[in-house]
Amino acid sequence: MHENLPLITTIAAALGFGLIFGMIAVRFKLPALVGYLAAGVLIGPATPGFVADVALAQQLAEIGVMLLMFGVGLHFSLKDLMEVRRIALPGAVIQIAVATAMGMGVAYWWGWSLGAGLVFGLALSVASTVVLLRALEERGELDSFNGRIAVGWLVVEDLVTVLMLVMLPALAGPLGGKATDGGGSLWMTLAMTLGQVAAFIVFMLVVGRKLFPWFLWRVARTGSRELFTLAVIAAAVGIAFGSSELFGVSFALGAFFAGMVLRESELSHRAAEESLPLRDAFSVLFFVSVGMLFDPMVLVDYPLQVLATVAIILVGKSLAAFLLVVLLRYPVNTAITVSASLAQIGEFSFILAALGIKLGLLPALGQNLILAGAIISIAVNPLLFKIAGPVQSMLRKRSDIARALERSTDPLAELPLSVGQDQLKGQVVLVGYGRVGRAIAQALDEQGISYVVAEQNRELVDKLRRADQPAVAGNAAEPAVLIQAHIAHAAALVIATPDTLHVRAMIDTARALNPSIKCVVRAHSSEEAALLRSEQVGEVFVAEQELAGSMTRHVLATLAKAPAH
Repeated sequence: MHENLPLITTIAAALGFGLIFGMIAVRFKLPALVGYLAAGVLIGPATPGFVADVALAQQLAEIGVMLLMFGVGLHFSLKDLMEVRRIALPGAVIQIAVATAMGMGVAYWWGWSLGAGLVFGLALSVASTVVLLRALEERGELDSFNGRIAVGWLVVEDLVTVLMLVMLPALAGPLGGKATDGGGSLWMTLAMTLGQVAAFIVFMLVVGRKLFPWFLWRVARTGSRELFTLAVIAAAVGIAFGSSELFGVSFALGAFFAGMVLRESELSHRAAEESLPLRDAFSVLFFVSVGMLFDPMVLVDYPLQVLATVAIILVGKSLAAFLLVVLLRYPVNTAITVSASLAQIGEFSFILAALGIKLGLLPALGQNLILAGAIISIAVNPLLFKIAGPVQSMLRKRSDIARALERSTDPLAELPLSVGQDQLKGQVVLVGYGRVGRAIAQALDEQGISYVVAEQNRELVDKLRRADQPAVAGNAAEPAVLIQAHIAHAAALVIATPDTLHVRAMIDTARALNPSIKCVVRAHSSEEAALLRSEQVGEVFVAEQELAGSMTRHVLATLAKAPAH
C-alpha cells in the first residue's frame, strides 16, 4: 500500500522523523534544524533502511523555499536596514567577497572549475537568517543594537544572494555549466535576465504593493480566519509560481517580494502569525529534504576537504567580519556578536548548492561538503555565542590591542571639549536613543533639563552632536562610556535601551562612581522587572503595566466626569 502512496509516505516520514530528531537536538541544546537535517540523512538514499521518495521531497522542498523566502520578505525592514547601513552594507558585501574568494581558492586547489568554485564560495559566505534569529531571541539580543547590526548584515547577505540566484543561470554557460535557453551573447543574456527581474520588481512595487494589501483587507472583512490564512499562503505560493512563469525569475525571488509587499499592509503582523505554522512545517520538509541529499561517507572519504570547509565557515569569514567591524570603528563586543552570528551557513547555502547542481556547475561532492559544513557549523554555533562573553572579557583584561581597539582613537567615543561644564553637573545620563529614549529626551528638553546620551549607534551619536546635543558612542556597560558621560556628577541614570543583559554592569559602574545617583530602568516583562527589582537596580518600569495604568486612569477619570443616570 505504501508504494502507491509516495506523497503521504514521504510527508509522514519527513515530519515524524523530523519531530523525533528535532526533539533530540533540542535536548542536547542544539538547534532543532540540526535534528531535521539528521532526519533527512536517516531516510535518504545514502543510509540503509527506509528510503523516502527523493523527487517528491525535492518538490515539497520547493514549497518550503517559497515559504522560507516569504518569511524573510515579511521580516525585511528597509528602515531597520538604513539605521545600520554604514556598517551592514559595506561589511556584508566585503565579507561575502572575502569568503567567496576563500571558497574559490580551495576549490581551485582541489582542481574544480571556476564556476564550481564560485558557487561553492558563495554558499559558504552567506549565513542562515533562521539560525541567527533564533540564537538572538534565545539570548534576548534581537532588539539590541548588536542584534540589529547582525540582522541587518544578514539582510544584505540575503539580498546579494537573491541577486546571485537571478544571475547564475545567465552566467552558467560561460562558467562551464549548462547554458540557458537563448544562445545569445553573455551580455545579451544578462541584459534579458536583469530586464525580466526589473520588470517583475516594478510590477510588484507598483501593482502588487497596492493590490495585495487591498485584497487582504477584503478577505479579512469576511471574518473567516481560514480564508485569511488561505489568502496569505495562496498569495505567497501563487506569486512565486506566477513570477517564474511570467517573468522567468526564481521561486525564491517571487516569494521574497510577496513577503515584502505584504509587509506594507497593516495586516502584515496577523499574516505572519497566521501563516507561521504552515511556514514552519514546510521549512521542516525543506531541511529534511536537504539532509536526504547528504552522504555521510564524505566525512570518511574526504576529511581534509570537510575540515577546510568548516574552517572557512567558522574561522575564515568570522575573522574577516571581526576585522571589518573593528576597522569601521565599532566596539569589540559588536565585532564578536557579528562574528558569532556569521559562523554558520543554512537555507540560502542549500538553495545555491541545489541551483549549482541543476546548472551543472557544482559537483555532487561540493553539495555534500556544503551540507557537512552546515550541519557542523549550526551544531557549534550556540557554543560560540555562549563563549562570546567570556572571550570578550578575556580580551579586555589580557590584550592591550583589544583595549585599544575597544576605545581606539574614535572621536565619537569621547565628549567634545566644547561641551560646557554646566551641562555636565546634575545632568541625566540617558542610555539608549530609540523610540523610548527619544520620548524621554523630548520631555527633558521641554523642561530645560540637560542630559548626555550614551548610544551604540554611531550614526545617531553623530546626528545628535551635529544638533549640539552631548552624546557619546559605545556600550554603557563599559565603565569608560559612563565616565565619558560624566556619570560621577549626574543626578540620574535612565536606561531606556532594550538590552537588559548589561543593566547590572551599568548600575554597578554608576553607583561606584556616584553612590547617590537615581537609577531608572526599562523592562520588557513582569518577570524581567521582578528580577531587576530583586537586584535593587532602582525604579523599574514595564511597558504593558504603564500602558494598563494610563488606560485605567483615563477610564476612571472619564467615568467620574460622566453624569449619573
